[in-house]
Amino acid sequence: MSGTHYHSGLNKVTFAGLLITIGIVFGDIGTSPLYVVKAIISGAEHFDKLLVYGSISCVFWTLTLQTTFKYVFITLRADNHGEGGIFALFALMKKKSVWAAVLTMIGGSALLADGVITPSITVTSSIEGLRLINPDIPVLPVVLTIISALFFIQQFGTNFIGKSFGPMMVIWFGMLAVLGFVQLTNYPAILNALNPVYAFNFLTQYPTGFILLGAVFLSTTGAEALYSDLGHCGIKNIRISWIFVKASLVLNYLGQGAWLMNHPQAVTDLNPFYAIMPTWFLFPGILISTAAAVIASQALITGSYTLISEAVSLNFWPKIKVLHPTTIKGQVYIPFVNWLLWVFVCFVVLFFQESSNMEAAYGLSITITMIMTSMLVIHYLHEKNVHFIILGLLTLIFGTIEGSFLIANLHKFPNGGWFSIALAFVFLVVMVGWFFGRRIKNRHISFVNVNKYLHLFEDLSHDKSIPQIATNLVYIIKANNIHQIESKIMYSIFNKQPKRAQTYWLLHVDTVDEPDTFSYEINQIIPGTLIRIDFHLGFKIEPRINLYFKEVLKDMVSNGEIKLSSSYVSLKKHHFPADFLFVNLDRIMTQDYKLSPWETMVMGLHAFTRLISINDVKALGLDSSSVIEEKVPISIERPLNRKIKRIG
Repeated sequence: MSGTHYHSGLNKVTFAGLLITIGIVFGDIGTSPLYVVKAIISGAEHFDKLLVYGSISCVFWTLTLQTTFKYVFITLRADNHGEGGIFALFALMKKKSVWAAVLTMIGGSALLADGVITPSITVTSSIEGLRLINPDIPVLPVVLTIISALFFIQQFGTNFIGKSFGPMMVIWFGMLAVLGFVQLTNYPAILNALNPVYAFNFLTQYPTGFILLGAVFLSTTGAEALYSDLGHCGIKNIRISWIFVKASLVLNYLGQGAWLMNHPQAVTDLNPFYAIMPTWFLFPGILISTAAAVIASQALITGSYTLISEAVSLNFWPKIKVLHPTTIKGQVYIPFVNWLLWVFVCFVVLFFQESSNMEAAYGLSITITMIMTSMLVIHYLHEKNVHFIILGLLTLIFGTIEGSFLIANLHKFPNGGWFSIALAFVFLVVMVGWFFGRRIKNRHISFVNVNKYLHLFEDLSHDKSIPQIATNLVYIIKANNIHQIESKIMYSIFNKQPKRAQTYWLLHVDTVDEPDTFSYEINQIIPGTLIRIDFHLGFKIEPRINLYFKEVLKDMVSNGEIKLSSSYVSLKKHHFPADFLFVNLDRIMTQDYKLSPWETMVMGLHAFTRLISINDVKALGLDSSSVIEEKVPISIERPLNRKIKRIG
């Protein structure tokens, strides 16, 4: 299997491809007009022309510099065989240093936190429009019902509603453009807001102009999701469809600005997004807005699944149960993540109550993700030998823009920004505990040269005095070198209780940086007696080893390399298949170990993360009825300070 053909297909620009892209990629950034201008006006000190022109100018240049220049033009180039996102970017690094891993964990955890806030504010903002029709409509029950239904249907797959995403979002963006254009004709002078001078004057002359950048930033929060969805749509489809999306967004923001200039007396009472709708169109407009909000939320939910799935493959997150509700390539459902997100999203809705309150919690975490992505992109471009002057200019541009947004968003911290940071910190603690805990454990795994023990395997295999535990005995090994094996596996086979088998299988899973690599190689160390299989799996491929192992065995039988009939005479004549037994070693810390204070803290966190992790048997898709589990200690012995004295 190869991902090359798949991703080359994504890069073909077709009408269907553009439609799918609009439906999948732009939900988050596309629904920002629901609350951006409202957030700016509600946070303003006073209303005047500078506020309107300056803020709209800031929104336009944010979409131009941050979304278009940084993400659409530059960051999308940092693709890992067609895949995007912060974890794919880390996998792309030639030198995966600890600091790059830390940046990735910080960015990934902040992005997960954003996945909680975005559905809350988007759905709430859309439903609040119903108050214009009936002020007594209970918003919270409707919002919670929609959100709960959305999370509930995930377990059944979303293909049946996913087919309508593209056409529905085209209607949404078309509505944005038309509504904005109509208002623009009533006040065409608002076009002057595209002049960056207004943005500069707003930041330097308006009393709270710089602080309001936190509200302006909400217009580009979906840019990171745009990069993460690269693998679903392809760079060309994203770039071309962005032209239509950006034009629609800009027209709508200009239209809201035009309405504000024509209705200065009503700015504090209405959400400009709904105010620009004709009265007769209000109910249809709210329905379309709600549909767009649901689509944006759906995209973020599935994006969270993908994010966690990649994090698991790259050992940033504990192994958790992954299901496939449909046969569509890449569509997964992770129950733990789904219901955890549901709890968090419902909590946000109940805690903050109003979308205006959620605006304070929104933006800070995604700013951190964008800064981490910028640092990793600069590092990646450095590895690609991009000239240092260009790197310096990009660092200056990204640092200035995102540093300004970070400072502005930090003003939100006391009013709700603390929540997204606290949430990101929880995710970060899990990642740090799992990632560094595994590093510590792996550092203390000892290996031996298997070639020195080949005679032992042959002797044990033919020793009739020892009962045969299985015809085929299978171990999952960690040794990357084909000539090595863990000393604990040798201990399990020969020392603990000798395990005689006709054939010993050593399976090694190699997670590679290319996302869709799917291959294996066989090394018959002792033909028919000791066989090693190396599975090379991309980080987007699930390690369903039991299934893959069966396919390998079929290939080996068809090639005449092995025979898989039962070794028992009474069963062999009836053509019964051979039996297999997996041995899973659970490496545990003993109480008698010597670690530094940092390592002790990390291993404590690691022990906590194991509570939410599934074991290797489930993670690798092994048949639990044919697996025995053994606990083996990790050898980190603490030397005795004094010699024990014999007294008898």
